Amino acid sequence: MKEPRIIRVFPRRTKATPADGMAFIGDPPLRRPEADEVHISVTFTWDLDEAWRLENAWRQYYPFVKVGGPALSPAGDFEPGRYLAEGYVITTRGCPNHCSFCFVPEREGRLRRLPIRDGYDVLDNNLLAAGRGHIEQVLDMLARQRQRARFSGGLEARRVEPWFARGLQEIRPAAGFVAYDRPADRKPLQQAAELLRPCFTSRRLGCYLLCGYEGDTLEAAKERCQFAADLGLRPFPMYYRGRDWSAHVPPDWAAWIWPRARGLPDRPDSHGKDARQAELFR
Repeated sequence: MKEPRIIRVFPRRTKATPADGMAFIGDPPLRRPEADEVHISVTFTWDLDEAWRLENAWRQYYPFVKVGGPALSPAGDFEPGRYLAEGYVITTRGCPNHCSFCFVPEREGRLRRLPIRDGYDVLDNNLLAAGRGHIEQVLDMLARQRQRARFSGGLEARRVEPWFARGLQEIRPAAGFVAYDRPADRKPLQQAAELLRPCFTSRRLGCYLLCGYEGDTLEAAKERCQFAADLGLRPFPMYYRGRDWSAHVPPDWAAWIWPRARGLPDRPDSHGKDARQAELFR
């Protein structure tokens, strides 16, 4: 059976957006390719209104238009290059943890292993929960790639073990992230940083740092950020908004988060400019 010709539409461009001739950003262009289906892929919930608008815009020219993606529907198998640019790879779906702030188990289930496809930037929600056999196969795959590995999806600090760190040392990854989501993760983060330091430079090992949840304060978040930095990690704070992704980040939080989320150095005189960037965190 002949494969359908699929146009993929994205509300916004990111580093991970495909760039082939059947991938488009936003509205239909004047010159449109022949296609059997149009898939509008929505990663971020704050793009849902735009996705529904795009559905109507594309339906004027193509009879079958479908809206889906991580923001709406459970994730299926992974097809390299279809909804993510070449080089990005996902080898598992779901997560066995039940963190109160995370939607992954609800949308994708506990955890299932996928066939391992070639790529160098691993985006799994929780790769280290997949078991040693699967992880070693992923490391073998990464060792074959022409580009050095990246672990942009993040690594759960509690699951970082010496054998995994030794495997990383063999492939010398270009970059990676660990997660510091709760104050109780302090000791696991410290242990993970010690194991991973020989594998990454301080500039290449980042730390996703959840903040702004119920009971958190800006001062407490700053202290956790400094703790991660003292471990040789590069903090990337992320403000938690629960299910209300339309909610605005408070200006004082945005002024502190903005330069760090962008990987910029601190600028004492930039508070006013950073505060005005609060709208970008909608």
